[in-house]
Amino acid sequence: MALSAYDLTGRTAFVTGAGSGIGRASAVLLAGAGARVHCADRDADGLDGTAALIEDRGGTARVHTVGVTDRSGLAEAVRSCGRLDALAAIAGIMHSGPVLETRDEDLDRVLNVNFKGVLYACQEAARLMLAHGTRGSIVTMASGAVDTGGAGLLCYGAAKAAVVQLTKTPATELGPHGVRVNAVAPGWIRTPMTARPGRAARARTEAVTTRMTPLGRVGEPDDVAHAVLYPASDASAFTTGQILRPNGGVAMPW
Repeated sequence: MALSAYDLTGRTAFVTGAGSGIGRASAVLLAGAGARVHCADRDADGLDGTAALIEDRGGTARVHTVGVTDRSGLAEAVRSCGRLDALAAIAGIMHSGPVLETRDEDLDRVLNVNFKGVLYACQEAARLMLAHGTRGSIVTMASGAVDTGGAGLLCYGAAKAAVVQLTKTPATELGPHGVRVNAVAPGWIRTPMTARPGRAARARTEAVTTRMTPLGRVGEPDDVAHAVLYPASDASAFTTGQILRPNGGVAMPW
């Protein structure tokens, strides 16, 4: 396939969680492919940093300081695109804790961001694409946790498993309208979110992950951003309802 299939010149993309980590890397890469990128995040300073990276490289960025749980604010931001060709719903939070100590507020907080926030973004993007007859692409962010499980991952893993269903069902419903929906399920990626438990905890986790991963390293945000670009572009014109796994080989589902 010609590399032009990855060319997003003249198209508009909306990225949630664009203030740092995988969201920032994806927004920068989509802009580098030619897209006008709308960047959404609660972190205004992070958004400014992402926009600066995009504009320093000759790209076009617009920022929206809004969280994905703010349904009306998010809807307004998405609609401001006018026409939308690609959504990358990347915003998410991490939570870990024993099953027997899981509280309602823990589950609610994670589901609100990691599932409902993705749902809101997907709904608004799909409505805009259908209104304009756009043969667009929606990319959701799942996790390698849906394949491997792990102690302490009840809330996070459950929300990400729900995102998988939030990929397959819309793919079925929107496919006849020319809208594709795919998920990216990364392995352990070195981001600000995975750094929050502390330097020592992160070092231990990365050491274990490196030993378990056939490619012998943990991932970087750019590793995942390239997996976002593929379903966001025409290169994936016959791909929908699928899960892409940039995980270094740590999980190889059938």
